[in-house]
Amino acid sequence: MGKLGCSIDGNLNEEKFSEPMPWIGIYVAVASLACAVSMACDALHGFRQRKFWFPCKCFSLNATSLTIIAVAVKFSVDLNTAMPRRQDQLAKLSSATLICTVMGNTMPSLGTMDTKELFMDIIALGILVITMIVNICIQLGTGVIFVFWKEHAFIMFLMLVLLVIISFSALTVPINKQYLERKYNKKYELALKEGSNEADTPVVKKLKEHLMKHWVMAHTCSPQFVMGRSVTCVASGALCLLSALTLAETMLRSYLMPWSFKFCTGESDYKWSTTLVLVAQTIAVGVGTIAPALRWFTAINFRCPSRGKKICINKIFKVERYWIQMLEGLKECPSVFQIPNRPCRKLFHESKSKCLNVCIGMQTGIVLASKVIQFISIYFVSRILLFCDCCIGLLKKFRPNCNISDESRSESQPSSKLDLSRFVLHLEGENELVEIIMKNNCDATDHWMRKGKKQQPEHLLQLLKQSNSQGFKGVQDFDSYLVPCLDVVEPPNCWALPVVTLTTIAVALPNIKSCFVKDLMDRVHESLTYVKIVEESLDVKGDLLNMRKAADSVWLQVDLHHKWLDVNLRKLSLQADSPKEILEALVDAAKKKYLEQKETYMNQCYIKESTAKWPIKVLASNSMYRISQTILLNCQSRNIQTSERLFEVLSVMISDIVGACLTNLPRVISLNCLSSSFEEREESVRNTVYLLGKSEKIVKIIEQKGIPSLHPEQMALIDEWRSLQKPKDRLLSILSTSESSSATSPSSEFCLTIE
Repeated sequence: MGKLGCSIDGNLNEEKFSEPMPWIGIYVAVASLACAVSMACDALHGFRQRKFWFPCKCFSLNATSLTIIAVAVKFSVDLNTAMPRRQDQLAKLSSATLICTVMGNTMPSLGTMDTKELFMDIIALGILVITMIVNICIQLGTGVIFVFWKEHAFIMFLMLVLLVIISFSALTVPINKQYLERKYNKKYELALKEGSNEADTPVVKKLKEHLMKHWVMAHTCSPQFVMGRSVTCVASGALCLLSALTLAETMLRSYLMPWSFKFCTGESDYKWSTTLVLVAQTIAVGVGTIAPALRWFTAINFRCPSRGKKICINKIFKVERYWIQMLEGLKECPSVFQIPNRPCRKLFHESKSKCLNVCIGMQTGIVLASKVIQFISIYFVSRILLFCDCCIGLLKKFRPNCNISDESRSESQPSSKLDLSRFVLHLEGENELVEIIMKNNCDATDHWMRKGKKQQPEHLLQLLKQSNSQGFKGVQDFDSYLVPCLDVVEPPNCWALPVVTLTTIAVALPNIKSCFVKDLMDRVHESLTYVKIVEESLDVKGDLLNMRKAADSVWLQVDLHHKWLDVNLRKLSLQADSPKEILEALVDAAKKKYLEQKETYMNQCYIKESTAKWPIKVLASNSMYRISQTILLNCQSRNIQTSERLFEVLSVMISDIVGACLTNLPRVISLNCLSSSFEEREESVRNTVYLLGKSEKIVKIIEQKGIPSLHPEQMALIDEWRSLQKPKDRLLSILSTSESSSATSPSSEFCLTIE
């Protein structure tokens, strides 16, 4: 009957069943290496950022990582494949050790999850761990695992303890987030109040001090840092290190003392791939133990900042309320189940209370056991640190000059350093954190400020130097109220679209040297990055979203292809002899595009949309029409006839608009400290500090110019800046009403359907 299926005698042919097994082994090895690389990236990121609680960036507890882990530990759940050789049995043990490493490594990532995600991931991890423990017990009973049974039993114990620690630590995450969020908001108000009292302080210095306070707050209440410095994380790091040492001891003993073990002859179905899996998982365990072990050491260092200081036993073995606060709250909550019978309701409530009392007892026991591990660690490590301090002190005695210079530096530093201790956010029982944060100078704002200063936007700074000495006059000049409207209502303006439109006109001018055009485009390209930051931060409701999209779309074509809505600017420049011809051609093209788009969308007129929601091509056409017409009027009134002169005027106008937009940078920097979510706040503050470093010269340049007395909400809108010009133009607008009415055709309501 052939090779596959049944044999000639009717029995199932099993010859090819084991052929794919080496490839499955490769699959397991690749999954193990994926875990190793992810954990190595987290360790490298922690070292580079000097974050020795090693936040989980690449390898956190989620659906993807749990799937990869399930593949990587395949050997531990394989119930019936023969594993006779030494490397086969070691691969079984390394697979079990890997899950301990993973649990210790991913523990800080619990702090970044919401309650539902946290609950689901813990359940998934629990199912995986319990399945592994049951399968290993079965293999110990059936003889698939016939050596290292003590090591397997110890690893299973550690596995179960780590699961319980992680599960009960997860209960504190929502409570700690709420508590630290309240403290952050209070300290945020304090920082704002202190900042408002410093009216005479330069803007850059005030912003830097403001960000230093927010960095300390965001850093110390970072969810991963809070979880990483917790007592249960100390215990998990110690247990993870213990599991790795168990695997290392077993491997060394099996290779250096082969006579103490009796392995079987033969070969596993996985063949040579078993060795590959063992190597990959050993690397993963070794790399993955770095972060938990250093978290353990760092957390211990937090608890014993003063060397040789006596440890208060009562204080150490006190269980803080936040550990059991959620369980106590669940006891007081009514049942979600609608039970009609009163005795049944009473029985259910009493049963629930007893179960939660057991959980509270377990949580208390876990915390106390973790504190015992912490106490033992502190006792021995503090002695080692004290010995190291003594050695350093002796070395300094042999270098008196260095000692004197160090002392003079330390004396001069505190006087000028801002006191940030009151902005350190900590939980109950973490008073030592304030001392260690201040002692180690964990304020990273200076580092990110220096890094930002190395990336100064030189093109943008050159553009701002072209700005009008009379303030930001170009903001009022780029669009005149004397220009007749193309429709009944004018759409609002954003900051970016006028800049892009003015640059498009400048690029299209004839007889301009290509180097001047290239310099202007480089400056505008760099400035649009900062304009975008301001607009995205201040336009929270998205009222000007379509305007910004129109600016992005137009600039992409101008920058890459020298085209404006399919109008070839180079061709247009070659065909024209004067700036007036270019402007007239752009006015005609804009009006034509506007009417085409209007006709297209008028056929889909089902609902009325605000002018800000018009299609991006309509908005771009309207902007080009109005700005080109305004410049034509200015050329006639100022007698601007040469392209070079008009190019200079346009450059100054662009500089004024960009400068006016960037007057909002200090406000944007302040808002970014609170606008981000709790989990992303530390990174948001860090990026804001980096932005301040990059824009320090920009803020100083703008500070020297005359800024109009507008409310911060008004300063965010270019139309509010333009409204300063409106009273001046109103009289001229009335005089030109008859001319404008003859120039414009009767227009019906412009109703658009936006899909």
